[in-house]
Amino acid sequence: MRIVFTLFFLLYTFKVSAQERITISGFVKEQGSQEQLPGVNVYIPDTPYGTVTNTYGFYSLTLPVADSALIVYSFVGYEKTERKISLTKNTELNILLTTINQLEEVVVSSRRQEDYVSRSAQMSQIEIPIQQIKKIPAFFGEKDVLKVLQLMPGVQKGTEGQTGLYVRGGGPDQNLIILDDAVVYNANHLFGFFSIFNSDALKSVELTKGGFPARYGGRLSSVLEMNMKEGSKDALHGEGGIGIISSRLRLEGPISKGKSSFLISGRRTYIDILAAPLIARNQRGSDEQVKPGYYFYDLNAKINYDLGTKDKVYLSGYFGHDKFYANETGNNDESRAGLDWENKTATLRWNHLLNQKLFVNTSFIYSNFNFGVSNDSKDLNTDGSTQDEFSLRYTSKIRDWGVKTDLDYYPSPKHAVKFGAQATFHRFIPSALALKGSFIDESIERSVKPVNTLESGIYIEDTWQAADALKMNAGFRISSFQTASKTYIRPEPRFSAALRLAQNFSFKASYAQMNQYVHLLSNTGLGLPTDLWVPTTDRVAPQQSKQIAIGLAKDLEKPALTLTLEGYYKKMNHILNYKEGASFLSINGENANELSWEDNVTAGKGWSYGAEFLVHKKTGRFSGWVGYTLSWTKWQFTELNFGKTFYPRYDRRHDLSVVGIYELSKRITLSATWVYGTGNALTLPMASFTGVTDNFFSRFSSGGKSTVTWNGDRVNEYGEKNSFRAEPFHRLDLALQLHRKKKRYERTWEFGLYNAYNRRNPFFYDISEEKLANGNTKSTLKRYSLFPVLPSVSYNFKF
Repeated sequence: MRIVFTLFFLLYTFKVSAQERITISGFVKEQGSQEQLPGVNVYIPDTPYGTVTNTYGFYSLTLPVADSALIVYSFVGYEKTERKISLTKNTELNILLTTINQLEEVVVSSRRQEDYVSRSAQMSQIEIPIQQIKKIPAFFGEKDVLKVLQLMPGVQKGTEGQTGLYVRGGGPDQNLIILDDAVVYNANHLFGFFSIFNSDALKSVELTKGGFPARYGGRLSSVLEMNMKEGSKDALHGEGGIGIISSRLRLEGPISKGKSSFLISGRRTYIDILAAPLIARNQRGSDEQVKPGYYFYDLNAKINYDLGTKDKVYLSGYFGHDKFYANETGNNDESRAGLDWENKTATLRWNHLLNQKLFVNTSFIYSNFNFGVSNDSKDLNTDGSTQDEFSLRYTSKIRDWGVKTDLDYYPSPKHAVKFGAQATFHRFIPSALALKGSFIDESIERSVKPVNTLESGIYIEDTWQAADALKMNAGFRISSFQTASKTYIRPEPRFSAALRLAQNFSFKASYAQMNQYVHLLSNTGLGLPTDLWVPTTDRVAPQQSKQIAIGLAKDLEKPALTLTLEGYYKKMNHILNYKEGASFLSINGENANELSWEDNVTAGKGWSYGAEFLVHKKTGRFSGWVGYTLSWTKWQFTELNFGKTFYPRYDRRHDLSVVGIYELSKRITLSATWVYGTGNALTLPMASFTGVTDNFFSRFSSGGKSTVTWNGDRVNEYGEKNSFRAEPFHRLDLALQLHRKKKRYERTWEFGLYNAYNRRNPFFYDISEEKLANGNTKSTLKRYSLFPVLPSVSYNFKF
């Protein structure tokens, strides 16, 4: 912290120019709700003077003294506002912007200033308006932020229907997912088919794939920053929807009108309720009774209070839970199985305006992720007494307490400086296992002591308008990670620049060095909740990456399009994977009580490189984008695949997305998406032969290259890892929205069609054995698909 305050002192006392200057500063908010707006462009036309509001809607613009000037405020989805003011003294100027949809008619006559991607030093960044997300066709009508991001170049899905993000060759653990400054470790509902993020509660979504600003750290591949809405300060408002598998409701309104507000948003699935009668009907006439079920819920909440013109306090949180259960009762046996996981986050933030040029945000952060598996079964005698029993308990947890301070300093129109520090206290319980049974030689109790670690970092970055045609962002971060007996300290330089070659046409370049101190161990590579979060230790080094990217950005006036073309190369070191035959439930009968997860992993390196192309239109009656990615990803581990390089599961040569949204009228919206992608790289057996095994524990080791069939004689032999390429997948989704505006509320019926032409995309492959008449066995490779054409309907309302 001493370094941070030293930097602050130097920056605060720094004299930019001998020329007399004045400062215009304030907050930009939404008319009515008074929601603070991040990313609003503030500029003086036909001059180099301009800035952008920060995450909390604050801006500061230092200008030479003059009689007057015209200042313009513009933002996507809002009416442009102009103010002519005197530049003779420091002025505080707060602005309210009016949303376009509050007007009867809007004519877009020219390209809005804030859309000019070519004028920003930042590259490899994706920002999608929330209103555009809500118009895109969705799986079962559930609007999902992560699935929309999968439609962007450089972002790939793992498996059909899954929400996992694979950014420029990185795994799901290499994405820093932030919700109101809190890190979210598992973003999945329904085993990865839905994300935990309810778009009704979100204000902004921004994904950075490269050229990372120095304020971000802790992951290798991307930063997904989401901010929740603050709640309306003028009146009570609500929004909700009723769909096929879940319903949701958001309420927001003032606590003290004009000073404080609240927001609460909830969602709950009712799959378990709808499925119960069908399951009961299927079981009639059977001696067995099966009661399976699954549900999830999530809740977002936020309150904020204005303590005055210079201080604001926010308290926000997220709470989500998934639970799967299966209870079975027969004549001679009983079993109960369960699988559940939960996320909890809480953030307390304090905004303080030290002066017109210096803005401070301090956050206190809590994050918690728990995962558990349970299984209890009994074999009964005819008199009801227990003959054999089996019990399994498995848990994994990670809990964070953190604090961070970020300062925004605006010394002159040519400089916007950010600096700060953060510290996070992690507590890991990597894997605790209890296994016992009457048919097991010895009960297993593997209780892992909590692992306490401290992760911290300090940073400084400056966005500098070096010349009329050159804008740069240069920064430096120092990160550290402290275990019980070792401290890692790593430098992380960052740089990005944009050189304007012509009007609204720029060449961009960036370099970023990243370190990651937490790891996700996965057999599937899908980022499911069954995967295991573990820390860097004395034996396991942190992951590292170095990424360089270059590109071109062009903004067109008519039509209002943004075109970007980027190429990147990324090198990754110390990435982790399970050894052959290991998994999160790896057990060995001889030493299971002492086995550590560190004994099950191996470290390696990876490379990812490729090119990305995007054409994006955010405004107008017709909007959408076309994104294409050509990429290669390779891994190499000494203890895997005989030390040879191989393609990981989510390597994808070609990835194409086409998204279109058309406002046919004020009452009808049509939308469609079409995706195409190269199939996943998989490991399949090349041959099989007869073998014998009777080891009970082999049932729990499913991640290796040699799999022995339980109670059988068949042993599979595999070739090189992931040498089989699945069939390409492609899919068309359609949606029709019918809007109706009543006197006091708006309602929307949405009809959707997922996988409209019923493409049977591969979900997994299996080899089946068939006995022939001559006694020989025939092996057949079978492809299994998950989703046929699926219609959906939902009812949405807003007041």
